[in-house]
Amino acid sequence: MMRRRTTLLASCTALALALGATACGGGPVAAGGGGKSLSGQTITVAGVWSGSEQKNFQKVLDAFAAKTGAKTQFVSTGDNVSTVVGSKIEGGNAPDVVMVPQVGVLQQFAKEGWLKPLSKTTEQSVDTNYASVWKKYGSVGDTLYGLYFKAAHKSTVWYSPDALAQAGVKPPTTYDAMLKAGHTVSDSGLAAFSVAGQDGWTLTDWFENIYLSQAGPEKYDALAAHRLKWTDPTVVEALTTLGKLFKDKQLMAGGQKGALNTDFPGSVEKVFGPKPEAGMVYEGDFVAGVAKDQFGKKIGQDANFFPFPAVDGGKAPVVSGGDAAVVLKDGKNQKAAMTFLEYLATPEAAAVWAGAGGFLSPNKKLDLASYSDDIARETAKSLVAAGDSVRFDMSDQAPAAFGGTKGAGEWKILQDFLRDPSDPKSTAADLEKAAAKAYQG
Repeated sequence: MMRRRTTLLASCTALALALGATACGGGPVAAGGGGKSLSGQTITVAGVWSGSEQKNFQKVLDAFAAKTGAKTQFVSTGDNVSTVVGSKIEGGNAPDVVMVPQVGVLQQFAKEGWLKPLSKTTEQSVDTNYASVWKKYGSVGDTLYGLYFKAAHKSTVWYSPDALAQAGVKPPTTYDAMLKAGHTVSDSGLAAFSVAGQDGWTLTDWFENIYLSQAGPEKYDALAAHRLKWTDPTVVEALTTLGKLFKDKQLMAGGQKGALNTDFPGSVEKVFGPKPEAGMVYEGDFVAGVAKDQFGKKIGQDANFFPFPAVDGGKAPVVSGGDAAVVLKDGKNQKAAMTFLEYLATPEAAAVWAGAGGFLSPNKKLDLASYSDDIARETAKSLVAAGDSVRFDMSDQAPAAFGGTKGAGEWKILQDFLRDPSDPKSTAADLEKAAAKAYQG
């Protein structure tokens, strides 16, 4: 799910070759000690990535292959990871490694008995190189099953510097100021926001940032675990705040109908494409990858971001997402798969994709100089600096039936709310009904 240099990397790799695999920090990689220890073995890795993300992850696979002699094969699953992987396991054709984009799916896989606990080497790397929150999200009970390789910073509002300059607007620091700035932008001829309402997951991200800032982290955790009901007044309040944007025709490109017909790449195009229709688009750091790769924008110059602003006197939120690597019990090549995860836990592996762009690593040991541009460095720094106050995307923590299924659960109910934001209370009741059903299952 979308749910987005070289000199440092070259010198680091050279050093690693000279000194053995520990040169760039992060502990040893069993496979890297000086030889092609996995020659003749093939590992299959499944994940949601396609397009430029798949191309860039392939560079990581190629670096692992060069280091170990293993052959690698990537299988793109599309958004319904659990369905695709489940059917592959049933058909006796399980991949060795899956890059899982939702905590809820990782927990589901563990409960099905599909996963192998990660090696002690990987666990040591996680303990040393990551904030403890990432270990928590990768664990079920006290067992570590998932290694977070790619993270997303989902509290970034992207804008066209030209559009804001033309309207005489500076990046706002509060939600109300953002809507006010939006009106100034729309007065100057462009809609304020491009909203990807066709992709329900983007609407959950809007809600989560507002909720985390307005209700606070404890309530956020309680709602994510469904210890708090969706009918709670804090939920109704957050929906009301979100509704201020959704019901304002001036603020959204194409109004509600236009938003419901816009998918995520389309929402980026409406700000950074050849015919701009809006000045701003809210989504994660991966917006930069689309703006750069598809529309040739120079990040930091033609496209920039400001942090998602604080709501009603709360703290500015830091919501994250991420893809966790897991090893399947039914995979044919478990030893090679474990070695691959030991590699992914190192800064060396993260540096490969960081140099290519459209990527953030939660690995504290990754040198920020590895990132290909200043904006990526800034978002990575903010993510790592947030430490344990980072909150993982709430819909990704939920059972897939509620938080991760197209045309159902939270995605669908928030699309209905975008269509008609007039009754936050009844939307909250619909959310609670769907959540109660999914969390029981």
